[in-house]
Amino acid sequence: MPDNNPEIGAVEYSEWLKSLSDVLETHGPVQVKGLLNRLLFEAQKHGISVRPPLSTPYVNTISTEDTPPYPGRREYERRIKSWIRWNAMAMVVRANRELSGIGGHISSYASCATLWEVGFQHFWRGREHEQGGDIIYFQGHAAPGVYARAYLEGRLSAFDLENFRQELSPDGGLPSYPHPRLMPDFWQFPTVSMGLSPIMSIYQARFNKYLENRGLKKPSDQKVWALLGDGEMDEPESLGAISLAGRDKLDNLIFVVNCNLQRLDGPVRGNAKIVQELETVFSGAGWNVIKVLWGSGWDPLLEKDITGLLAKRLEEVPDGQFQKYAVSGGAYIRKDFFGKEPQLLELVKNYSDEQLEKLQRGGHDPAKVYAAFRAAVEHKGSPTVVLAQTLKGYGLGEAGEGRNITHQQKKLNEDELLEFRSRFGIPIADGEVQEAPFYRPLAEDNKEIQYLHQQRQKLGGYVPSRKVDIEPLKTPDEKLFEEFYNGSGEREVATTMVMVRMLSKLLADKEIGKYIVPIVPDEARTFGMESLFRQFGIYSPMGQLYEPVDKESLLFYNEEKDGAIIEEGITEAGSMSSFLAAGTAYATHGLNMIPFYLFYSIFGCQRMLDLIWAAGDSMAKGFLVGGISGRTTLAGEGLQHQDGQSHHIYMAVPNLKCYDPAYAYELAVIVRDGLSRMYEKQENIFYYITIMNEFYEMPAMPDGVREGILKGLYRLKTSTLNKAARVNLFGSGTILNQAIEAQKLLESKYQIPADVYSVTSYKELYLDCTATERENLLHPADKPKQSYLQQTFADSSAVFVAASDYMKTLPLTIAKWLPGKLIALGTDGFGRSDTRDALRDYFEVDYRYIAMAALNALAAEGKIDSSLPAQAIKDLEIDPDKNNPLLA
Repeated sequence: MPDNNPEIGAVEYSEWLKSLSDVLETHGPVQVKGLLNRLLFEAQKHGISVRPPLSTPYVNTISTEDTPPYPGRREYERRIKSWIRWNAMAMVVRANRELSGIGGHISSYASCATLWEVGFQHFWRGREHEQGGDIIYFQGHAAPGVYARAYLEGRLSAFDLENFRQELSPDGGLPSYPHPRLMPDFWQFPTVSMGLSPIMSIYQARFNKYLENRGLKKPSDQKVWALLGDGEMDEPESLGAISLAGRDKLDNLIFVVNCNLQRLDGPVRGNAKIVQELETVFSGAGWNVIKVLWGSGWDPLLEKDITGLLAKRLEEVPDGQFQKYAVSGGAYIRKDFFGKEPQLLELVKNYSDEQLEKLQRGGHDPAKVYAAFRAAVEHKGSPTVVLAQTLKGYGLGEAGEGRNITHQQKKLNEDELLEFRSRFGIPIADGEVQEAPFYRPLAEDNKEIQYLHQQRQKLGGYVPSRKVDIEPLKTPDEKLFEEFYNGSGEREVATTMVMVRMLSKLLADKEIGKYIVPIVPDEARTFGMESLFRQFGIYSPMGQLYEPVDKESLLFYNEEKDGAIIEEGITEAGSMSSFLAAGTAYATHGLNMIPFYLFYSIFGCQRMLDLIWAAGDSMAKGFLVGGISGRTTLAGEGLQHQDGQSHHIYMAVPNLKCYDPAYAYELAVIVRDGLSRMYEKQENIFYYITIMNEFYEMPAMPDGVREGILKGLYRLKTSTLNKAARVNLFGSGTILNQAIEAQKLLESKYQIPADVYSVTSYKELYLDCTATERENLLHPADKPKQSYLQQTFADSSAVFVAASDYMKTLPLTIAKWLPGKLIALGTDGFGRSDTRDALRDYFEVDYRYIAMAALNALAAEGKIDSSLPAQAIKDLEIDPDKNNPLLA
């Protein structure tokens, strides 16, 4: 009401409310919404800006009247949940007694146990359900609770729990967090790198719709659940893609954010309210928001609060103070919370301090949680987020309930264990409590355990569960790749063009075309992919509701509901999440989807490593294609665009095959081998392949090089000169052409014989060498084995010069296994904006530097006149005093 004239304000207020009630009663809620929108429009016409609030009062979204009856056996579920709480706590406590510092988390699961048990008992569907199993991203820090439940289900043994975080024990143990690679029949997704679950689940939900719209998956009511923490929502990836979910109306997606108001070191929002903040953000992005804040004990108080003062007080108290209430007695709560207004004190005058202390948060009340989850699964037209307020460390008492140290709590003393045991009614004798034994009823006819199994059977089996049951996909015939084996003749092309042409042929293939998933983050035209738009379409769940500006052109921007191309916009993280969804479809959906994700190699490399590591853990399959790669191939762009490090970084991912091909036939051999190994032989690997936009002639494939291409190295050109002073030149990617020019220079000007080798993968060579070295180390009595690299150069007395468009450390990874000295040339340092020729001179990797390095190596070994290198520097117009590009 206006402050300057409260009487007129009250009259107007009353009349407007009566009018609104009349419209509602006569015409219904839709007309009310229309009327309010019209009023807002009229106000704006008069210059009055009115912004509707995106947050609602700090109370439960679902009223008491709308709360449905709870369908389960509450007493059974309470006991089951208590046993799981105890076992989850016991496995962490026992592990840290056995090995101090082994780690583990008690408090996260303690806060979300009710949320999860309601899900397990009534909502989360297993693989055998008629709608298909739900896809669930479990909060990683609460993994002990999932293990503890699997123990009650009989899927894990007491031995497994005893060896929590001790996977290297003689008979194995349980990993710290959800890791599919380490438990391939159990976990579906790696989720403990916080922030990844939200973005991965969004793109998983979108990919499910993509499969349905392309006719590869039957439409179903399958849900994607992401179980998250409120502190986790600060990660950029957590909220960065929620607008996509709203825009695409992903009503198959449900976020459950466990708002225990506390992160690792303190409050999530000590001076504000994280629930209200998240509600505003998600509402603005088009999500359906359901708040579960207060347990049933608050209902009578809120019902009696006819003045609205209680709701106002709940709204104004910051989260940090609510945490203070969690560790304070009822007397403090009465004084500090209710004592602010006499009317509030009157509300609780008949409540004891103990009753005030026991007023629950909504996330610990199964009835409130069930109502929220049911509303979420029944909602249509948009994604849903459930914001559930809980207490971190719930049940730990003085050991850490609601305290800042609770995230790091690993051990409980005897008194704390006794208190925990008594609070949750665990049937363990006082004398045994100190040992923290695991509890599972021994009787086969135990009613609670029977109930647990019955509920899971109704829902289609146990979760989490990962099962791979898929027929191999036949590798495309060699004929599909013949044009690439034959080369380009005199026509100059780039490997980027070759990749797009190959992708086009694969998409058109009758056998595997429907399984190909091209993914690109708003760089399709940069990579020349616009030729695919018209033929295969860009995926959009709405189709194309507009006439594109380039409609009259042959290569217009063509969006289709069943389009094959996923054009993500400017988001490498989102694109990689789509790659993950497609690359794990063989396990999630029983479909051999084949993602080809094309991206700027430097941006993808630097922004996606966490997700690429998750892809390795998930055993994802597919091709990561780093476009415009290398430090000197991208003319004009400069420091932040030029990639000289991606191959180094991806050396770290064990199951990622990395290749840097120079020619069309190399690329074809690698892609076909990848299709064979991943989809026909079903190996759990994936590929990183770099391509360039530099144009040059593509030669035909020489005989007998296929094995070398895949193993990482083969001889491309052999010198016809016969002299003792011999050089082996290694070239990779586009720098291979510089090595060939260096060979010509060395032979024509200096009469030095040089053989040229194409190194397609330093990583493959390095892994083979280290594996061979390890084999010899562990079997000293056997005849030493030789790696492929050692076999290739067993009789060589030449010197070696390796040049690549990457840092010098890349070729140096194999130096120790070569019979001669290796000089490495590379692109260490920050990039520059200039031409390719200028950049290769600046980074000292062009044919002149390769030739000069060869002469230096030969002179150092006394195989040529020592004055020749100095003369070559003058001949080749190399500035010996130029700045070091590493330091410039």
